Amino acid sequence: MNKKFMMAAEAVERFIDDGDQIAIGGFTVTRNPMALIRETLRQRKKELYLVVHSQGQGMELLIGAGCVRRVELAYGGVARFAPTGIRFRKAVKEKQIEVEDYTNLHMTLRFMAGAMSMPFVATRSGLESDIVRLSGFSKESRGKGRVPREKLKVIDHPLDPEQGKVVVLPPLNPDVTLIHAQAVGEDGTVRIQGLTFADVEQAKAARKVIVSCEKIVPTEEIRRDPDRNCLPHFLVDAVVHAPYGAHPTACHMFYDYDPDHLNMFKRIAADDDTFRQYLDEWVYPFETQQAYLDKVGEKQLEKIKADPDLGYAPGLDRR
Repeated sequence: MNKKFMMAAEAVERFIDDGDQIAIGGFTVTRNPMALIRETLRQRKKELYLVVHSQGQGMELLIGAGCVRRVELAYGGVARFAPTGIRFRKAVKEKQIEVEDYTNLHMTLRFMAGAMSMPFVATRSGLESDIVRLSGFSKESRGKGRVPREKLKVIDHPLDPEQGKVVVLPPLNPDVTLIHAQAVGEDGTVRIQGLTFADVEQAKAARKVIVSCEKIVPTEEIRRDPDRNCLPHFLVDAVVHAPYGAHPTACHMFYDYDPDHLNMFKRIAADDDTFRQYLDEWVYPFETQQAYLDKVGEKQLEKIKADPDLGYAPGLDRR
């Protein structure tokens, strides 16, 4: 067996340190690497610095559990269940975390710039908006650790000033990127089905990459349609086989998001005591992904199972 394949506990212990800058793949209620995130909580990692595109349930748990000190993001919410993340909003209001916001394009470009070893990247996105006028991080934090010395700069077009202003952004090179994929080959090649969001750029920009997946497939199968593959094996440091590893978020072609679970979380997330009870019931007790799935139950997993042609559960009650 490829040495890159390991349990979530080993992957998190080996590759995530306190204070690391962590990128998280997925999008709001889709393909959050929840099995890896729950293990990060179980190991009580702290002072994490999240850099995300548009994150949802995974970021909610990390922030709510007190693992996070700082966040750079475009959006933080759990779709209609929490248009602004409940634990995220509470942490910001109570000044438990520092937050810097960018546009969706900004964050993707910054990961792309990091992947290409560019010193900066320029765009017109965000001009005349509060994104370029306001900063979230304190002046005292600027230039220290992984914090950019400047959030961004608005400058004249460097090649043709007559074209007006551009926004210059710092690159991102996270210590670790966590993503969940549908399939990984025996050699470690990663295949994401459906929208990849910023996952590919996040992985290519990172120093270390941990991938959880629904299934492991033979090398000859993953090579059969190479145009469907997203990441080569040599970019991946650890692979964790974790069926339903994105639950309660969705994984295209495998299962839908779990509205019952997300509605339950919505009801209890705002209160510190009930949120801690959630962690005690749904995060901390499970040493394996299978133990977590036993808690969810076969009936609920069958309820959210995706139609093999559509890729989602068409009859699911999403209220």
